[in-house]
Amino acid sequence: MKHKDYYDDQYIEDFSKKLSSVMTDFDEKAFVHQLLGQLDNKELFARFDSIVDAMEQSMGKNYSKNIQGFYHILGPELKGSKGMFQFGWWLWPISRYVERHGNEDFALSLSFLKELTKRFTGEYAVRPLLKEHSKEIMDELIIWTKDKNVHVRRLASEGVRIRLPWSQKLFVALDEFERYTEILTNLKDDPEKFVQKSVGNNLNDLYKEAPKKAEFIIEKWKESGHSKAQDWIIKHGMRNKK
Repeated sequence: MKHKDYYDDQYIEDFSKKLSSVMTDFDEKAFVHQLLGQLDNKELFARFDSIVDAMEQSMGKNYSKNIQGFYHILGPELKGSKGMFQFGWWLWPISRYVERHGNEDFALSLSFLKELTKRFTGEYAVRPLLKEHSKEIMDELIIWTKDKNVHVRRLASEGVRIRLPWSQKLFVALDEFERYTEILTNLKDDPEKFVQKSVGNNLNDLYKEAPKKAEFIIEKWKESGHSKAQDWIIKHGMRNKK
């Protein structure tokens, strides 16, 4: 099954019940009516946008109140590093809603994404926050690099990638290079391959935009010794280097 086909009429009915269970002012009937039979000819992100459009028209306008409602339907955290892209798909429209409105209250949004990413990725939703509040968000991501949860640590890296797939380029890595370097450096010895891959992809992206900066980071790492994780990250980051 293609990813887009997950978001079908049955998904809409199930998702509407979840929202209705935590939002007393949610118009479940209007939400379902607006979407049933309307998604089949749309691609993945067009489906997300249609769902979020319907959410906006069927929920209250208070962003903070809506986020508090979402907290109650997130469900249990994933166990270990696997499962994000197996069990969390139903949460993507919520992530898309935060991606669209998160800067209405960026601190609340960031706190919510820290919980969301323990069930499904917040890598897209964090990027508008980074664009508007880069210093504040990156300072928090630096703290996240030392979190005990592997998904929180991964988001600290994945969100700041320059060339995140399915997303517009984001140059916070260059604009806030010192903070960016601290994020990657804190994760260079991470024991989880899920995190290592993200850090390696960051370096790979950086090589394509500013190779001297990528070399600078690697040389700084080598000054303080090396680890098996670090060696793998560097090799992964340099895989397209000519």
